[in-house]
Amino acid sequence: MALYESVFIARQDASAAQVEGLQDTLATLIEENGGKVTKREYWGLRNIAYRMKKNRKGHYVLFNIDAPAAALNEFDRQLRLNEDVLRHLVIRVEEHEEEPSIMMQKGRDRDDRPRRGGDRPQRDDRPQRDFKKGGDE
Repeated sequence: MALYESVFIARQDASAAQVEGLQDTLATLIEENGGKVTKREYWGLRNIAYRMKKNRKGHYVLFNIDAPAAALNEFDRQLRLNEDVLRHLVIRVEEHEEEPSIMMQKGRDRDDRPRRGGDRPQRDDRPQRDFKKGGDE
């Protein structure tokens, strides 16, 4: 079986419980067709870069899928037919990452970064330059 990653965006009007139900429905669909969902991540209600079908926000969901092509075709068809799904993308990958995705790590990375100017001298410690004024001194 091949490995895939899928991200879909559900309408902002849908509640978190409805999005959870949609995730369960899609995962069941994959399992009925001989595949399995190895990881599910709900990224939350996020702003969209541009309006899609009169929506400015959307519920983002990531699936890591291990399934045959027939199961994935049916999964893709169901995503296209579902009115709650604004956009979706399915790509084939060589291997799945076991750790949480970048979207789930985002808050933690800010604290790990070094602060700006850690070894720079303060403004008062800089050497003063002595500029001569234009003249014959």
